[in-house]
Amino acid sequence: MSNIKVENLTKKFEAATAVDGISFSVGPGEVFGFLGPNGAGKSTTINILCTLLSATSGRAEVAGFDCASSPDEVRQAIGIIFQDPTLDNGLTAYENLLFHAYLYDLDRVTARRRIAEVLALVDLTARKDDLVRKFSGGMKRRLEIARGLLHYPKVLFMDEPTLGLDPQSRNMIWEFIRTLKADTGITIFMTTHYLEEAESCDRVAIIDLGKVIAIGSPAELKAGLRGDTIRLVAKDNDALAAEVRERFGMDAKVSEGAVTLTVERGEEFLPALIKTIRAEITSVNLTKPSLNDVFLALTGKSIRDEEADPNNVMRAMARSSKKRGH
Repeated sequence: MSNIKVENLTKKFEAATAVDGISFSVGPGEVFGFLGPNGAGKSTTINILCTLLSATSGRAEVAGFDCASSPDEVRQAIGIIFQDPTLDNGLTAYENLLFHAYLYDLDRVTARRRIAEVLALVDLTARKDDLVRKFSGGMKRRLEIARGLLHYPKVLFMDEPTLGLDPQSRNMIWEFIRTLKADTGITIFMTTHYLEEAESCDRVAIIDLGKVIAIGSPAELKAGLRGDTIRLVAKDNDALAAEVRERFGMDAKVSEGAVTLTVERGEEFLPALIKTIRAEITSVNLTKPSLNDVFLALTGKSIRDEEADPNNVMRAMARSSKKRGH
């Protein structure tokens, strides 16, 4: 059984294809991450699943309801944390939640009980009567999470939930996400371009240029690279590289002042290498594959490089159009 089911979903905007025939499913109680750079199609996908956009083709289903034919039922079954702030700064925390309760037609008794519960969950009970304009960015995000949970949703959508927050606030938000998973069993679908956040998801879909290019747990995706990276520095790196090639038959490369090689189970291989090699080694470093390494292997670019460029959205759209012959 799946709480989210997507089949051959496509969304086109004039000449550009933002989402290109993607398919995946998300199970009950799963924290599912959509990892990709800006312009990859993450927000477009989440907007279709939340019935804020219509698909060009394909099918999307949330909580057993078709997003196109049963949008009202989908909206009743989901909570949404938007990328941009959507709270009313002129209202108190309690008033923001009460207004949301009215929108979902919760009766007065249920609304008061749920507001108390979700405020306690996000540790804002003591600030419930404060105006939201006085809240920090992290506190506002926690209040938005509380609001998204108010009506007992089956699926919580979080579009870049920690974007723009300081590291401490980001860590706190992730503590709430883990608590939600453990205590409620709610399905959480989140988009992110933060690699460390994707590491905390049960499964991750890597999306680039509108296409899902890999899906799996972080461990499964990294295991697909089949190797750890060992970086060695010696007094004579060329001689060390030649010795590694001769003794172990490995492709040892010299670059940036070090000898690098890729091996499976590096922690087991490294002691044997150190014991066998005659060259004088001055530095050793073992690195496990990261999701950025996975992204690099699959797309030919680093997600960090993409995020460092403020023009990457336009470039992604241009590449997408050019790739399809527009």
